[in-house]
Amino acid sequence: MVNHSREKSPSVTSGNGKTALSEEAISIMNEKLAGMINQTDILILRRSAMELLELMYKAPSSGSEPANPSRLISREVVMDELNQVAASRTAERAAYYAKRLYRSLNHTRTGKVNDIDLSRWKEYDDIVTDSLWIERGRDRSSGHSAWYWGNFIPMIPRQMMQRYTKKGDWVLDPFMGSGTTLIESRRLGRNAIGVDLNPETVTRAAEIVDATENPFNVSTKSYTGNSLAIDYQRIMKENGIENFQLVILHPPYQDIISFSKSPDDLSNIQDTGTFIRKIGELAEKMRLILEEGRYLVLVIGDKYSKSVHIPLGFYCMNEIMQRGFLLRSMVVKNFETTKGKRNSEQLWRYRALSGGFYVFKHEYIFIFSRD
Repeated sequence: MVNHSREKSPSVTSGNGKTALSEEAISIMNEKLAGMINQTDILILRRSAMELLELMYKAPSSGSEPANPSRLISREVVMDELNQVAASRTAERAAYYAKRLYRSLNHTRTGKVNDIDLSRWKEYDDIVTDSLWIERGRDRSSGHSAWYWGNFIPMIPRQMMQRYTKKGDWVLDPFMGSGTTLIESRRLGRNAIGVDLNPETVTRAAEIVDATENPFNVSTKSYTGNSLAIDYQRIMKENGIENFQLVILHPPYQDIISFSKSPDDLSNIQDTGTFIRKIGELAEKMRLILEEGRYLVLVIGDKYSKSVHIPLGFYCMNEIMQRGFLLRSMVVKNFETTKGKRNSEQLWRYRALSGGFYVFKHEYIFIFSRD
């Protein structure tokens, strides 16, 4: 077991490229908006909106940590909403937009499973809500790299944690690989446990995770072991975990890539039926330690064997649904050339043309909730 905890005070940064307004600017805006929400003269409303736009344009950004870091209010979104007020044709509509903006600045509305403030939903343009993800490049910041063959892009655990966890929640990754999930958990303020079968992989990943900044002082720990046999209850007891709030599964896509010679390695299972049952058994174990109503994510692709397309992803999806989970959503994500096909794109194109198949360029992200 490797402990990656590090003492450090949390800091606030705007990761979406927006400019956070200062507390002084927000206070002035609140005062002016309060006088607009009951106004019935469209000309006064438009003039007030234009004055606020001028103020927001000149307003200084937040140079220090705001009183409520989880509610960063950006100049860009506020100005967009003020423009709606100024462009309104009726006083009723203008007052409605002004009241909506005023309420969004003074009321918080978050759900049970994440920190997304729905009263400020326009601020979250970094969160993807489409079911088709097209990624052109890989994030290599904060310790991320492609040294591990078969790791997933940081976008996946980042998006899943933003949508399905709150700060301080516990995330479990039973196939941690290079530690991508643990790195992202540090960046987002989530605690995380990672498990991997290969001790060398765990050691190297531990070094990378340990070197990653830990601004929220969360706990990120790695364990060497078989994800199907390791004692999760012992791990939870050691770390004071009652339940996990999110589980992210990124298993081998059966035997497409062999990760080790261990008989416990799922990548050494040649029989598809056996592989699917193992995924089901793991899902059953996860159900016992996942908080009721919380989420399990499966990242997996299909395979092509003996001139036949094997829908491995959908087989595993069905298996997990039979183990007490409800399918909530499915994402299709592209991937570009993998290490296995690097420098052989033309060969694979020839094989596809001669064999009548299509070269895989996608994988699935299945999102389940515990029933």
